[in-house]
Amino acid sequence: MDEQLLPDLLQLRGSVMAASDEFFAAKENLITPVAPAFAPHTFDVKGQVYDGWETRRRRGPGGALPDPSVRDWVIARLGAPGVIRSVVVDAAFFTGNYPQACSADACSVTGYPSAEELAAGPWQGIVARGELTGDAPHSFAVGSGRRFTHVRLNIFPDGGVARLRVHGEVVPDPALLEGITFDLAALENGGDIAACSDQFYSSPRNVISPGLSRVMGEGWETRRRRKPGYEWLVVRLAGRGVIDLAEIDTSRYRGNQPEAASLQVMDADGEVPSEALSAERGWRDLLPNVRLLPDTPHRFRVHGAPATHVRLNIFPDGGVARLRLYGSLTDDGLAAVRRRWEETG
Repeated sequence: MDEQLLPDLLQLRGSVMAASDEFFAAKENLITPVAPAFAPHTFDVKGQVYDGWETRRRRGPGGALPDPSVRDWVIARLGAPGVIRSVVVDAAFFTGNYPQACSADACSVTGYPSAEELAAGPWQGIVARGELTGDAPHSFAVGSGRRFTHVRLNIFPDGGVARLRVHGEVVPDPALLEGITFDLAALENGGDIAACSDQFYSSPRNVISPGLSRVMGEGWETRRRRKPGYEWLVVRLAGRGVIDLAEIDTSRYRGNQPEAASLQVMDADGEVPSEALSAERGWRDLLPNVRLLPDTPHRFRVHGAPATHVRLNIFPDGGVARLRLYGSLTDDGLAAVRRRWEETG
């Protein structure tokens, strides 16, 4: 699998906690969800304004170049614990002021430590020092199978980075899921999109992302169908579970919401081939066709058997802001979540 097709763990309500320096541009810009932008000749009192994180120039004694080990750093908290598969360091629009090199570390800690408490670690290298070029994204594969909660980006010796992305697999804490009802589809709980018929306007992963959509672009919207049929997406649940309440939210979609929708479930043992996810056979009805209104969260009580995957069908096309599937894990579903947590610890 392409690691960059995995969720960005920083976008699951992660945060930038601390930086060694942010003289020219704020550290928080690193995890802005949209692509970086640049307006030439836009100056403030510190110079050209950049959409990213930029530190001041480092100097050695007497104005000499700094020692090669000198670095600036930034610490970010992942939105959910996870196994990191790749780190993307994007130097977009930084042409004469990008770092020479970078590296990355990660650590796994419990609770909510402060930036000062994190400074001492325990940090583990996940990306070896590598060269950077200006105005370009750089993707670094991560081979560790451990679960982490925080990352530290190091830049040598100084400079600017537009965006930081940390792609990986969420590993939910079973202690937070046991014995409660929660959103089995949510990315932050370990759900993900397994397949989709169309994603012309926006990513299907948006529908299981945290929070409410603020604009249409923060949902999932398909192109207009010009032939018979319908569009669909498949959610792999956080674990095998039973769904009691479904919410199909068309907020912000006015004039382009689906006419109707339905939900189906599958109870699978292990990985499911893509052809099985796209086929109409092998699915059981969870929610029959229901009419959808524009700009409305629709909630339905459902009574389903245990399932591992849910398929949302929309007729014939259109946009959905959020899909929420509230339920609880089965005993074997919770056991599988526990095993994953222990294996990555």
